[in-house]
Amino acid sequence: MGASLIPVIIFTLLWGVVGIVLPFIVPKGPNRGIFQLVLILTASTCWLFWLCCYMAQMNPLIGPKLSNRTLLLMSREWGGAIPQ
Repeated sequence: MGASLIPVIIFTLLWGVVGIVLPFIVPKGPNRGIFQLVLILTASTCWLFWLCCYMAQMNPLIGPKLSNRTLLLMSREWGGAIPQ
């Protein structure tokens, strides 16, 4: 499973809108700066968390545990060498 550029672009644009565009739309008030900061921090942390989860799926640390019977069956069906 390889990386695809399309999801990265889509989610970057989505969280970019939340963190860059929406802070300018916050109405004026005594807590405007706090709302802007919350939007920026939320967007950056959610995007970073999503990116880490997406990248972790490219090279998982834990793989499936297959029995010897399953390995032999896969080897026979797929025409590979039988593992020793």
